[in-house]
Amino acid sequence: MTSPLATLQRYRPPWRSGHVARGRYRVPVDARTALRGVGKTFITAGTLILLFVAYQLWGTGIAEARAQHRLTRELAARGIHATTSPVSAPPTTAPPAGPTTTAVPLPPPPPGGALAILTIPRIHIDAAVVEGVGVSDLKKGPGHYPKTPLPGQPGNTAIAGHRTTYGAPFYHLNEVAPDDDIFLSTSNGTFHYKVVLQHNVDPSDVKVIDPTPDNRLTLTTCTPRFTASQRLVVVARLIGPATVAPTAVPVPETSSTDPAAPDVSVGSLSGQGTSTWPAIGWGLVCALVWLVGFAWGRRWRRWPAYLLTTPVFLLALFVFFENFARFVPANI
Repeated sequence: MTSPLATLQRYRPPWRSGHVARGRYRVPVDARTALRGVGKTFITAGTLILLFVAYQLWGTGIAEARAQHRLTRELAARGIHATTSPVSAPPTTAPPAGPTTTAVPLPPPPPGGALAILTIPRIHIDAAVVEGVGVSDLKKGPGHYPKTPLPGQPGNTAIAGHRTTYGAPFYHLNEVAPDDDIFLSTSNGTFHYKVVLQHNVDPSDVKVIDPTPDNRLTLTTCTPRFTASQRLVVVARLIGPATVAPTAVPVPETSSTDPAAPDVSVGSLSGQGTSTWPAIGWGLVCALVWLVGFAWGRRWRRWPAYLLTTPVFLLALFVFFENFARFVPANI
């Protein structure tokens, strides 16, 4: 005979058994399942965020390294190499008869084209510089502000670069000191600059790239690292005479053919992409690969299915990050 105490111990009320009575039927209610789903959602979102951060810090350097390799070869084919020995610019000559004219240096390349090689011995930089400071330009390396003089020309030549992404060419720019050497090798010669000062400004302070009566080089990047709250500015003076500025071809008005190209200011390290559809499309591809792997794992074997679909998912995710990164401020 069962004792009343044993009967009471075996009894499980509806709220303990995970069911709630409703009329003649019991409706399953499992709060743990709901919490488990919410937890998995947050874990997935956190993993994707960490992967995106890893892409920004290291993955972007892959594209930048490929671009730098191509740009360096292009400049080498034009006889431009990294050097720490200043070479005088080609002399200007005047014809013996007729109106007095002067041979002018070559005009700037098109937006995104190879312009020069920037060498800073103190921080071991040998980077190809492109024309333009748009988002697509700075993905390749340091970029020359189009509305400023070309390297070696009279006035204030300005160059911007990333600090922590896309190869981080200016990662150690804060370590340069007064009297440090900077060299810019171009088709018009190699120009030697000496660092004068280093200071920080607000992102809205665009006066640092305004025209100046002296001949100087201004380098800008974001500071502190991993933020965009201020701009680090390094100013160097040109050693020796400047070259004649070209007048035959006007300087491009924008740094990119993008209709959304940013204004060429010290704050122009931020920009937006031209279209959201590539990011949306690759996001859907990632979701589809994820669902296929999950369904395949349910119907077949979980881990073999995951091992086969994970490389495809990561490749699609990499392309998605490349397109999604356009909508994230690029000045970090």
